[in-house]
Amino acid sequence: MTEQLLIAIYAGAFGLIIGSFLNVCVSRLADDYSIVAPRSQCPRCGSLIAWYDNVPLLSFLLLGGRCRHCRLPISIRYPLVELLTALLFFWAFFRLGPGWPALKWCVFAAVTVELIFSDAETRILPDEFTRWGAALGVVFSPIVLLPSGIIPWVAQLFLPPVPPAALSFLNSLGAALFLSGGLWLMGLAYARFRGREGLGFGDVKMVAFLGAFLGLETALLGLMFGSLLGSVLGLAWIRIRRHDPASYELPFGSFLGAGALLAAATLL
Repeated sequence: MTEQLLIAIYAGAFGLIIGSFLNVCVSRLADDYSIVAPRSQCPRCGSLIAWYDNVPLLSFLLLGGRCRHCRLPISIRYPLVELLTALLFFWAFFRLGPGWPALKWCVFAAVTVELIFSDAETRILPDEFTRWGAALGVVFSPIVLLPSGIIPWVAQLFLPPVPPAALSFLNSLGAALFLSGGLWLMGLAYARFRGREGLGFGDVKMVAFLGAFLGLETALLGLMFGSLLGSVLGLAWIRIRRHDPASYELPFGSFLGAGALLAAATLL
């Protein structure tokens, strides 16, 4: 077994722990509950969950997907979040090796996974992840350089020669502002012409996060993937469940996050 593969396996194991923490955030942040206390408990019977029943992924399998006390089913969301986070952490370190680039993409993956499942379950994109995620994307940009694109090219036309780290920073900040501002204007226009809100402000902040981490071009690719997934899978879901297409609120952030992960894979 190569050293890089071994490190990637350790990263995947750590991803299971982070995924367990993300589950807590999905369950509690939407209702403004503390993610520190009280201890984890069954959402149905209220029984406190012992540490040996709270081991990521393994406990779900050993318990057969049911609470030890009331025997009611545990949401499949818990093992899905843990497994997906673990796989994304493993893949980042397997492809990039240990270092800042792998760390950056693990942070991006963790934030995105939380937003995907939070929006799907609660229709809320927590500020703790969108705003801080955007800030972290800008902070990472001079350390792990973004691919060159239209924003750095335009900046070089008007600025004296600047180092690549500064151009990457401008790319990150400019993409966050441009994409979030553009989406906000589109949502404003939709609300004015249709008389109802089409996009929540959480989606706007999520797009800022994607732009900050991915840069303009890759974030636009993620938007395209997300819109395509929303159009195909979202409409199929509405038809299967026989919801009213005019009033049913699709979790756009979930599709956007899935599209962003696909787009981010092009940078690895």
